[in-house]
Amino acid sequence: MRVVAAMSGGVDSAVAAARMLDAGHDVVGVHLALSQSAATLRESARGCCTIEDAGDARRVADMLGIPFYVWDMAARFKDDVVEDFVAEYSAGRTPNPCLRCNEKIKFAALLDKALALGFDAVATGHYAQVVERPDGTRELHRAVDMAKDQSYVLGVLTEDQLACSFFPLGDTTKPQIREEAAERGFYVAKKPDSHDICFIADGDTKKWLTQRLGEQPGDIVDTDGTVVGRHQGAYAYTVGQRRGLALGRPAAGGQPRYVVEVRPGTNTVVVGTADLLGVDALVGDHARWCGPAPDGVVSVGAQVRAHGEEVPATAWADGDQVHVRLERRLRGVAPGQSVVLYDGTRVVGSATISAASLTRHTAEAGSS
Repeated sequence: MRVVAAMSGGVDSAVAAARMLDAGHDVVGVHLALSQSAATLRESARGCCTIEDAGDARRVADMLGIPFYVWDMAARFKDDVVEDFVAEYSAGRTPNPCLRCNEKIKFAALLDKALALGFDAVATGHYAQVVERPDGTRELHRAVDMAKDQSYVLGVLTEDQLACSFFPLGDTTKPQIREEAAERGFYVAKKPDSHDICFIADGDTKKWLTQRLGEQPGDIVDTDGTVVGRHQGAYAYTVGQRRGLALGRPAAGGQPRYVVEVRPGTNTVVVGTADLLGVDALVGDHARWCGPAPDGVVSVGAQVRAHGEEVPATAWADGDQVHVRLERRLRGVAPGQSVVLYDGTRVVGSATISAASLTRHTAEAGSS
């Protein structure tokens, strides 16, 4: 096969490209330029996509003896990921930009361009597994290394996209990948992993949003409407948040309070005690299935954070929506987050949470 290996400049994508070459594929390395003003060194950018990263990717490609190109997708990334991120927070939701990047950039823009140029597939360094069924169709499964498993952020992939995707690292642990990279002589073998949001250089999301949206002072209120504090922008808060509230009036009984709702229409942040955070029913929009949509009510595991726990649940599809009933409560579930559904290790599909509620008022109080 002719395969585009997406090379970020890190150790994972380097080993993924090498493994595809070892498997006998015709491999071309591609680095995605996602920033219109990329930082020069990693020290000034906590995520990926720095100029240093592009150079590291090129050096690995040279060692492997494969062609290497940089594809400029900065404009597409800005529109589909960065602006979407700002718009979601402005609307009182909590987005996952890594998941959106996989959906819109790596497995839409990149894959579409690769196929248009005559390639057969794209390979990345994600920790997940693609399993081929007897009928030739493919399933997405969790990685062997659960500490690094990235199937959650790949839950947006469709069956057609999976048919053109390779994840060569899914059967290996991260320490083993670093050992393999060192054995291959890759300079990036000990390179630190990228973390946080790649386009927020210092990791300060609140400051970054304020620079783009400006200060928008408003009230922080208790659930009865009593003003208990002030904020400089409701967009900087998310459900479940406790830190940084600076409330002027303590709760009755001295209990800690958390953000339980963000109301962008009135620029208001609502706080309450921890018992108000638990939910057991979710509605998700923009449902995407890694295969056929569920037929009727099915038993699944539901995960609402990239490294959150999986909770037993039932789910059913309703057009572009999915309804999920959790067997126990989850705390701090915010609109805009994604719920990814599993059947064992297999990814069934995902949706963007539009509503979360409590249907069973019991003494139970799950946590996440």
